Amino acid sequence: MCDATQVLDLSKPHRRRNPLTDEWVIVSPQRATRPWSGRTDGGARLGMPTYDPNCYLCPGNERAGGQQNPTYTSTFVFDNDFAALLPHEVVPNARPESDGELFVLDDADGTCRVLCFSPRHDLTLAHMSVDQVLTVIDLWRDQLAELGARYRWVQIFETRGAISGASNPHPHGQIWASSFLPNEAIVEMHNQAAYFERHGTNLLVDYVEREIASGDRLVTHDEHWVVVVPYWAYWPYETLVVPRRPTASLLDLDGAQRRSLAETLGTMLRAFDAVFDTPFPYCSGWHTAPTNGAAGWQLHAHYYPPLLRSADVAKIPASYELLANDQRDMTPEAAAARLRELI
Repeated sequence: MCDATQVLDLSKPHRRRNPLTDEWVIVSPQRATRPWSGRTDGGARLGMPTYDPNCYLCPGNERAGGQQNPTYTSTFVFDNDFAALLPHEVVPNARPESDGELFVLDDADGTCRVLCFSPRHDLTLAHMSVDQVLTVIDLWRDQLAELGARYRWVQIFETRGAISGASNPHPHGQIWASSFLPNEAIVEMHNQAAYFERHGTNLLVDYVEREIASGDRLVTHDEHWVVVVPYWAYWPYETLVVPRRPTASLLDLDGAQRRSLAETLGTMLRAFDAVFDTPFPYCSGWHTAPTNGAAGWQLHAHYYPPLLRSADVAKIPASYELLANDQRDMTPEAAAARLRELI
């Protein structure tokens, strides 16, 4: 670690700590100037039909599991036909049996659902009207209220684009509700609670106000919401979406906050699409408080877009990152500046 009196040159390699997870990322700005032989031109926008008869999420079509979609005209939710988690089935005298501390077993009960944002096959959140995005936000809240009454954790998320792993281009998200807290939730809960105990304030509320004052990593903000490329970002154009006042859950948002969120998400997502003039892929999700509460928890959403140099070139964790430490080339400040230019 450098001497406390030494000022680091941020144009040289350095490390940044993520206070939500206690993990570090290496930032190597000089690598952004290295020779590149791959594709760097922007990809053309791919035209898609408003309805695809072969899409298993479009209205009226048969899904992959054999069920028929209704001819829905707004949002549509159904239980995932190939769910990763299943509701608990009571079997008399049946309990998970671990084999010592090296082979530990436990239940993984839950419910998985698919959320279609629109009947239109070609209409993403980035290009929906504010009212249409607001309808999606209300859908998230309704599902959270219902599933949160039965499960400890409700993970609302979206995987957009084939390069990110989406199995279908129809705009949709998912919810996996579970009886257990996932790994990321446990770590974030611990660090937010510890910060709250030390300071009496919310870690992320304090953080985003510092970001607004600095402006270096700010993408967009208003009186209700802040979008930043976080100081500790790993993915090239990673963003963090946070309400400015203490808010634990999506269920705590008032009408003004919800409308502001719809406007903010549209602004951010359109900037994403403008980076390489292509529908921007990403993995994203809401971290809303565990349903039994958590001290100091602040509602927030993570957006992890993998594109780095062009519409076709994604950042893939390389051997050093998988075996040692996360690392990025472009600084978070440069990424934020690029997104601000495109708003």
